Amino acid sequence: MLHFRFSTVLKELSQATLKRPLTGCRHRTWLPTRHFNFSAVSVDARAASTQLRVLHAAVHRPALRTAPCAAPFRLFCAKTEGAVELDEQLKKHGGISEEAGDKRRSAGVLPSLEDLLFYTVAEGQETIPAHKFLTALKATGLRSGDPRLKECMETLKETLRNTSDGVTLDRHLFKRCVQSNIVLLTQAFRKKFVIPDFQSFTSHIDELYESAKKLSGGQVADYIPQLAKFSPDLWAVSLCTVDGQRHTVGDTKLPFCLQSCVKPLKYAVAVHDHGTEYVHSFIGKEPSGLRFNKLFLNDEDQPHNPMVNAGAIVCTSLIKQSAGNAEKFDYVMNFLKKMAGNEYVGFSNATFQSERESGDRNFAIGYYLKEKKCFPEGTDMTSVLDLYFQLCSIEVTCESASVMAATLANGGICPITGERVLSPEAVRNTLSLMHSCGMYDFSGQFAFHVGLPAKSGVAGGILLVVPNVMGIMCWSPPLDKLGNSVRGIQFCTDLVELFNFHNYDNLRHFAKKYDPRREGGEQRQSRGPMDYESLQQELALKAPLWKKVSPTESHQDSSTTVVYRMDNVSE
Repeated sequence: MLHFRFSTVLKELSQATLKRPLTGCRHRTWLPTRHFNFSAVSVDARAASTQLRVLHAAVHRPALRTAPCAAPFRLFCAKTEGAVELDEQLKKHGGISEEAGDKRRSAGVLPSLEDLLFYTVAEGQETIPAHKFLTALKATGLRSGDPRLKECMETLKETLRNTSDGVTLDRHLFKRCVQSNIVLLTQAFRKKFVIPDFQSFTSHIDELYESAKKLSGGQVADYIPQLAKFSPDLWAVSLCTVDGQRHTVGDTKLPFCLQSCVKPLKYAVAVHDHGTEYVHSFIGKEPSGLRFNKLFLNDEDQPHNPMVNAGAIVCTSLIKQSAGNAEKFDYVMNFLKKMAGNEYVGFSNATFQSERESGDRNFAIGYYLKEKKCFPEGTDMTSVLDLYFQLCSIEVTCESASVMAATLANGGICPITGERVLSPEAVRNTLSLMHSCGMYDFSGQFAFHVGLPAKSGVAGGILLVVPNVMGIMCWSPPLDKLGNSVRGIQFCTDLVELFNFHNYDNLRHFAKKYDPRREGGEQRQSRGPMDYESLQQELALKAPLWKKVSPTESHQDSSTTVVYRMDNVSE
């Protein structure tokens, strides 16, 4: 068989194509000034000719001609015959369509996202232990139980059952596992989420948690007997970003009742169903300046806003007005479960009974509202109060409530399911009223110092929203004299002192604050979801440098296999 020295092929290649300058870079060539010696490597003539045609086609790709020329010379991973065979195997298993495989091969110099992810996690090894992949995934903020990764995780379990040791994956098996969610996984590992350096950010969150844990002031609410049973030592914080990154610390799996934290949620449901104009023909928009359970209306004989008891009772009467209480309750529960990404949302019948038995003040407010004709015509006031108590007795955990808050932060779309739950109008109105009226008589102080939409409840919860970034739920039963969680208020205050989350923190000229949305001093660019091809080209042409990790000699032929991984470079 006729052999050629690779140096001869390289010389022919450089003369034929690689000296062609890039568009916009007239004084640069494709070849670096350094010299390489390939005299020891022999290849089959037909294989060399194939590589020549592939690279020649790559040079004529428009995306490469328009690439920025200021970047340093990059090494790209050219697809070999083995990679082509692997594509055929993947097609056989339903991994990629023939058309998609042809597109990837025609790209020539662009390795598949699945390959890049494998090389990133493997770090030069030929196989990956499954636990290593899952640990690396957790570091990005994604959970293996994320609904978006369901197909990936099911394939991983099935694949491990069929491997010899039940632990490790080679490149072929790894690609089969991740291909169904490759765009999401690549964005995670390339730090394309809203919080790029998630581990560093969560370490700060843990420090803030420990600092607030030391506080011992406040008293557990006792005017509702069931609430008085909670330990004052309980303390939990959970967060969920708009990209579905999760972090929890403390007693985050213990269920507790939403109480007043449900008020903005049912208001959002009412606006979603009826629109702003109809809802606010019954309820005002102004802070009351009074206690949340006062028998007091505005000048138009309306409750001041939906975040005080009078406004929340009227808001309850607007939900599915023609239905019975059972149907109304299921309707709201269904909304809350969707907001929570189908995580835990329950009901405490004991708390409901306790509230109804001790709810004289709310009954007084109800009769006052009935006298002033604040309800829609034909409303049964006592039935509305029953539903009001039931909704206050809905249970969540810190973890599930943080996803609810993240749905509000994400414009009404649940981050972990991608389902639109609430209209943008409902979310905007809800966050506006949470910002001005959500923290009882402390609302003005909270808006001044923290500058974020929030809603507190007498069970000790604080539902905090950082718009377009994340949702947070803090929970600790001891309350201050205004009815807000002592530890929760401290945590929220410390959070905006450390990070520039305050609504009026200037994102360009801030001082002495961290912006976790930045990495390496570069502002995160807002954009919509990316598809496979656009993400592949962005990674190859803009951000990453394909670094050699470890060359391994192939025993099947005389070629050299070089492993590459994704890495950041400053350009």
